[in-house]
Amino acid sequence: MAHIDQYIDRIEQFRKDVWDHYRAVGRHDLPWRKTKDPYRIMVSEVMLQQTQVPRVLEKYREFLKAFPNIRALAKAPLSDVLRVWSGMGYNRRGKYLKDAAVEIVKRYDGKLPHDVVSLRALPGIGPYTASAVAIFAFNTPDTLIETNVRTAFIHAFLAPKGVIHPNRRGQTSVKKVSDRDLLPLIAKAAEGQDPRTWHWALMDYGSHLKKLHKNPGRASAHYIRQSKFDGSLRQVRGAILRELHNGACREHTLLQRLNRSKISSLNLDISGRRLDDALAGLARDGMIREEKGQWRIA
Repeated sequence: MAHIDQYIDRIEQFRKDVWDHYRAVGRHDLPWRKTKDPYRIMVSEVMLQQTQVPRVLEKYREFLKAFPNIRALAKAPLSDVLRVWSGMGYNRRGKYLKDAAVEIVKRYDGKLPHDVVSLRALPGIGPYTASAVAIFAFNTPDTLIETNVRTAFIHAFLAPKGVIHPNRRGQTSVKKVSDRDLLPLIAKAAEGQDPRTWHWALMDYGSHLKKLHKNPGRASAHYIRQSKFDGSLRQVRGAILRELHNGACREHTLLQRLNRSKISSLNLDISGRRLDDALAGLARDGMIREEKGQWRIA
């Protein structure tokens, strides 16, 4: 990407556009935007990974009612955590959240660390989630990048399909936009802005742009189209956990139960190969275990 100096004049207008949109139609009523409780913010950020806001709104309240603080989550049996999480998808996130709570109680006396490095060291907390918790819980002057942020900057500063690269012959080619291209712009635009509200506004603006234009985020080198859920191994994994909430059972019984349930539309083959794959994955993730020939929640 060209040197950031060429964009300086446009950054001020970009900030204005972002703030104008936020003041007019920003999602001010989201419950995780009404709290500075680090635990509640961590829960919301883990839930929001690959899940739409309306679905998170329902589960967020249910989860906090069941586990109102870090110590309650740390003490809870994994089976209880996964039962409440059920329906959110990507159930390992629920396990990681419990594992993180255990670590926070053990190492930090139940209080989330403020710095990004310590947050990233927690189970299941990646670079984005660590930065998001630092920004939204502690108003740390950091930057973060996710799909809506990418969309906002690609739309405002770059070509619709990516970064234009000239060659020695005077010709040009367009390449997908890497986060490395965007980070200098993101950091520059964040200068002098309140970290917490700026990033709320930025994500709302990017979400808004997706509705107006053919998602500019598709020009990102990091754009991934979410895979279909129906018929996927993720769906089988979720169904297995729901069945095991009713009690431990042997594999052949589990296969029978699945074929009698709504999951029968997946047409599990008679050998149970897909079931074996799902069970193996859940066991690797530490969510289930086999004991005396029966599978149960770990």
